[in-house]
Amino acid sequence: MAVQQTQMLPPQYVEDLQKDLGQQLTALTAAPLDTSRFAPQVAGQDQAQQDAYTMATTQGQGIGAFSPYITQAGAYSGPQGYQGFMSPYQQDVIDATLSEYDTQAAQGLQGIADRAAMSGNLGGGREGVMRAQYQNKSDMNRALLQSGLLQQGFTQANQLANQAFGQQQALAQQVPQLYGADVNTLRSAGAGQQSQAQAQLDATREANRLEAYEPYERLGYQQTGVASIASGAPGQYQSMVTPNPTPLQTALGIASVGGGLMGNYGDYLRGVKAK
Repeated sequence: MAVQQTQMLPPQYVEDLQKDLGQQLTALTAAPLDTSRFAPQVAGQDQAQQDAYTMATTQGQGIGAFSPYITQAGAYSGPQGYQGFMSPYQQDVIDATLSEYDTQAAQGLQGIADRAAMSGNLGGGREGVMRAQYQNKSDMNRALLQSGLLQQGFTQANQLANQAFGQQQALAQQVPQLYGADVNTLRSAGAGQQSQAQAQLDATREANRLEAYEPYERLGYQQTGVASIASGAPGQYQSMVTPNPTPLQTALGIASVGGGLMGNYGDYLRGVKAK
């Protein structure tokens, strides 16, 4: 009896599309992707950030910026701290003041002599006593005046030294803060520039990635389209008929089967005789 086989094949144009798709996929995946074109990159530090780092780590600027002011403040403290603030004209003032005092004191002595002459006691013991008393008091007043001028100069110089000491302390605090503000400003400005550079690197990386994967995405769209077309295309039926064997083929087949059986029977008989 003849055997008939029937199978449904896709239309020829669908087979052509699938074949073309397979060839493109093979060719596309044959060569590896150059992933270095879209490898992640990190933007380097901006110049402002580098300047901020340099300023922050440079001795005497960010690090130890307070040091010279503390050193100077130390020079204004202690027993000798006032000396740098003594007026260079103090001695001139003292000399001029004492000279004027001496002039006035001399006039006082002359007044005693004049009064003694008028009373007829010029050169007498009474005049000598008056002169001695006047001179002792004048000398004492002169010494008090001189010491007062010196004390006034010292007090003023000491006040100036204390004021300068406080100023240096304030600078020791303010200067590092000012340096710190500059460092932060540079760091902030540099971070903005670095972010912009990073955004540009990321955009370039994404553009390169899209370019590299565009053929794969396009092939994926094509594959989806071919699958959609294939699922909706009507099938083509193909039949195959296997004809019945001819009498000769049948006879040969029977003889082959019979020969096999006879061979097996002969083997059986030989085995019986052997027993």
